[in-house]
Amino acid sequence: MEAGGITLFVVASVEVGNTTTKCILTATDLGLGKTFLVNKTVKLTRNVRKPRIGETVFGETIFGTPLTRQSVAEIVGDCIIESCNKAGISVAEIDFVVRSTGVVAHFENPSDIGTFIQALADGALLAGVPPSKMVPAVTKENLPEKVRRYSLLDKVFFDGSVAGVLPPRGSTGAEIVANEMEGELSTAGIKEGAKWTDVDFRNPCISMDFGTTFKGRITNDDLPYARTIGNFCGLGGAIADTITKGFLKQKDASAIDLKFESDYGVGEEAFELSEEIHKHIRVEKLSSNCKRFGKIPVNAKAAEDAGILLVGCDVGDNGSKFGELEKIGAEIRDQKLLLATLDVVMAKIFRRALEVVHSEGFFMENMAIGITGRAGITGKKPWLFLEELKDLGLYKKPEKNIVFVDDGLARGAAVMARCMNALGNPKNPLGGLRMSGCVLGERIKLQSGYFTS
Repeated sequence: MEAGGITLFVVASVEVGNTTTKCILTATDLGLGKTFLVNKTVKLTRNVRKPRIGETVFGETIFGTPLTRQSVAEIVGDCIIESCNKAGISVAEIDFVVRSTGVVAHFENPSDIGTFIQALADGALLAGVPPSKMVPAVTKENLPEKVRRYSLLDKVFFDGSVAGVLPPRGSTGAEIVANEMEGELSTAGIKEGAKWTDVDFRNPCISMDFGTTFKGRITNDDLPYARTIGNFCGLGGAIADTITKGFLKQKDASAIDLKFESDYGVGEEAFELSEEIHKHIRVEKLSSNCKRFGKIPVNAKAAEDAGILLVGCDVGDNGSKFGELEKIGAEIRDQKLLLATLDVVMAKIFRRALEVVHSEGFFMENMAIGITGRAGITGKKPWLFLEELKDLGLYKKPEKNIVFVDDGLARGAAVMARCMNALGNPKNPLGGLRMSGCVLGERIKLQSGYFTS
C-alpha cells in the first residue's frame, strides 16, 4: 500500500488465544521503520462454534473450550474479513499474514502446535489470503514491486533470526516451550514498540508477555545474533481470570469481562489479599524432568542440555489450586479492590520471576526489560512493576531500562514479516546491541561463510 509517497507494509497478525481471538492489522512505514496499529478486531475464543459431527477435537483452551480445525478456521476467517472491513481496506491489500497461538494447554507435546498453525492457515485461506502471503519470499524479485527497493534480500537471507535473536540453541524453539513462537513474536514486538519511547530495548534483554499464558525470552549479547538463553512459561492472565471468576461467580468469566475503572487506589488490603493469593502461586526454575508447567508442555531436559533457563509460573500443580483463587475472588465485594488486587498479584509475579533470573545468574546489568500482554500493562500495573524493580535494586535508573508495550505479539508479527523478507531499516535497527548500531555488515559476513564453508 502506498499513501502520500509513503510505502506501507501491511501485516495481519492472526492469533487464537485461550481468551481472545484477534486479527490485528499493522502498517509499517518502510522508510522510517516504524509500525502503526491500523485496526484490532477481537473475539472471545469461548464463543467459537461447537464441534460438528465428523470433526476431530484436537485441542482445548485452558478453560476447556473444545477446538476443531474447521471451527478455528471459521473464526479466523471471519476475524480477518471483519478487521479489514473496519479498517476500510480489502483483504487483497494485506501484504503478509503471520499466525500464532497460545492455546497449548491440552496438547500432548510442544510439536503438536503445528496442527493449530495449519488451522490458522485454513482460516486465512477462507478469508481470501493467498498462500504466497504466508511464506517468505525466496528472492527480491518475488516481492511486490512497491516494497522491493526496501528489501535487503540481495544482501542477506532469512536464516531464522527475528529482530536479531536466534531461537533456543540446538532446537527449533518449539521443542523447548510449546508457545515459543509467541515468546519470539512478543520479544520482537516489544523491540518495535520501544522505538516510540526513549528506552533502547535491544539485546541483551528480558521480555515478559502476560497474556492468558506467561511467555517471553531472555537474550544475551552475542553478535550479530543474540542467543535465547532463557524462556518463560506457564500461567499469566489466567491467574487474574480465575480470581475474577470467583468475584463474578461466572464459570466462563475472565478479567476482560470487568467494567473498566481507572479511579481506584492500591491500598494495604490489596497487598494483603495478594499475599494470600501468592501462597498458591509457584514461580520457579523448572526441574529437568518437568514435562508440563502451568499447563504448558515443555521439554525441560532439552533446555537444561542447551544451558537455557526455564522460569515458570503455576497455580499449584498445573492449575490444581485454581479453586483456592476462585474462593478468594468470591470473598472480594468491591470491584475497585479486585482491580487493585489483580494489579499487585501480577506485579509480584513479575518480581518473583526476575528474582529467579537473577539468582540463577542469567541477569546482566545492561539488560533491558520489556513487558506486554493484558495482565502486564493494564490498570496500575506499570507503576507497580516499576516500584518492584526499584525495590530489587538491579539498576541505578530503573525507569531507563523497562518499557511497557501494547499488542507486543501483533507488533512482533509485523517484525517477523519484515525479517522474513529482509525489510529491515539500517538507520533504525531492531537487531544488535543496546546503544549500538546496525549489524547488517556482520550478518553479511556471517552468511557469506555459509557458502564457503
